[in-house]
Amino acid sequence: MRNPLRVLGSTVLTLEALVVLLSIPVALTVIQPEQPALVGWSLALLALVTLLAVGVISKPYGPMVGWVVQALVIASGFLVPAMFVLGVVFALLWFVALRLSADSRNG
Repeated sequence: MRNPLRVLGSTVLTLEALVVLLSIPVALTVIQPEQPALVGWSLALLALVTLLAVGVISKPYGPMVGWVVQALVIASGFLVPAMFVLGVVFALLWFVALRLSADSRNG
């Protein structure tokens, strides 16, 4: 049987990276920041980090890396305010993925 965290967690992180990437045009056109290059590259780097977290998800430190990513996505709300809400939603999904994987291992 496949590791539920690998399946669910990978899905959450991959979708999260996609949402972060899609927030770049929103930040650049709707919000029009003073430093558009900094905002664009910061969000692109965050999306990359989120995808890299998928690679370590099955390691013992994988869940902690996922929580760090969740904190960074929530903090990206300072660049794109809608990311505060979306970050919390993905943090809840991350929690559910961790919970379901723990439950499947225990019984």
